[in-house]
Amino acid sequence: MVESNVGAPAVHRLPVRKLFAASVGNALEWFDWTIYATFSIYFATAFFPGELAQINTFATYALAFFFRPLGGMLIGRFADLKGRRPAMIFTIVLMAGGSALIGLLPTYEQIGWLAPLMLLLARIAQGLSLGGEVSNASAYLGEIAPPARRGRYSSFFYISTGSAVLLASVLGFVLARTMDDAQLQSWGWRLPFLLGGVLGVIGLWLRTSLEETEQFKENKTTARRVRHPLITTLRAHPKAVGQLVGFTMLSTLCYYTFFSALTPFAVESRGADDVDVFLALSIATAIFVALQYPMGALSDRFGRKPQLMVWSAAMAVLIVPLSTLVRPGLLNLLVVFCVGLSLYTAMTSIAPAIMSELFPTSLRALGIGAWYNLTVATFGGTAPLVITALANAGAAGAFFWYVAAGSAVAFLVILSLPETNRSELR
Repeated sequence: MVESNVGAPAVHRLPVRKLFAASVGNALEWFDWTIYATFSIYFATAFFPGELAQINTFATYALAFFFRPLGGMLIGRFADLKGRRPAMIFTIVLMAGGSALIGLLPTYEQIGWLAPLMLLLARIAQGLSLGGEVSNASAYLGEIAPPARRGRYSSFFYISTGSAVLLASVLGFVLARTMDDAQLQSWGWRLPFLLGGVLGVIGLWLRTSLEETEQFKENKTTARRVRHPLITTLRAHPKAVGQLVGFTMLSTLCYYTFFSALTPFAVESRGADDVDVFLALSIATAIFVALQYPMGALSDRFGRKPQLMVWSAAMAVLIVPLSTLVRPGLLNLLVVFCVGLSLYTAMTSIAPAIMSELFPTSLRALGIGAWYNLTVATFGGTAPLVITALANAGAAGAFFWYVAAGSAVAFLVILSLPETNRSELR
């Protein structure tokens, strides 16, 4: 007797090409931002003279962050009015152009103070770009996903990010092994930035094939009727704004602690070997990428809130003990990076889903873009500067207590979140 398949549920097929096309811009954005932080120990003196070169380089890094909220508001509003696709094409062009410019810039010795000024302008362009990229890519992934699979779709956001950061850290490892410090400080640091420009061309090609989301098409008329949209997010959705700020504060502290700040801190303040640091970060980042999809699927089954509570509570308890292991020795560094980044996947795997579920479609890109980026600018953009300044003052350990306090605040905020897995977007 032949069994009939009539009425059997269709097997869902992930639109992998579409997911990667939507995420590739985010990968490029984070590749560029990561190489700036990790290679700053080599190019700081190329743009800034004197003993404060590293501080000035991180100050430029932090200042560019404060253009992210402006980019999030302007490009986010553009995306709510004109579409996610054109906004994502614009952000990848802006970011790739900034990366290529940095790779080609003359040094302070060659053109004086024009060099750091041009560096700052390139970073401002990238700050504006990244402000619009995160919100639009998050909105796009959230809007194309079936409600029961939004966590899985969202996981591609940080699969792309983690892969880009892995590429940056592997590149750092390879260059540190094949070049001496003199070569890296002279010209070797330029190679990753030029590679970022090349990757931008590939990303642009992929993004031109994307289709606009049905959610946007159905709500664009509503978006055009909204007056004073930023104020509307506060007046109509104050709880959502507060929740977004609360968990983003800890998310950005985690990101910039493990992916950016710890690299120069371990090498310059704790005397760790740079090759060991890059290798440990590369291994941990590979684990970070591998865990994204399983954690996204887990949230679709058991909910977003439990994952966020475990992550924030564990960071509050473990970050200070982990910081004591930041010292010479590959095993110590592996423990720090692997534990920290594995816990972080509980958040990153579902970040676009959570943020998309907070705001209606007519305000989604602007709402995420403005408040997410303002929080990142405040807490993430200053993280490398704060940890370096505290280390110079002999109080580096205080930074990790700062992260622990942020974890406790985030845990309390997460308690107020409703469970939104399987919910329809508004």
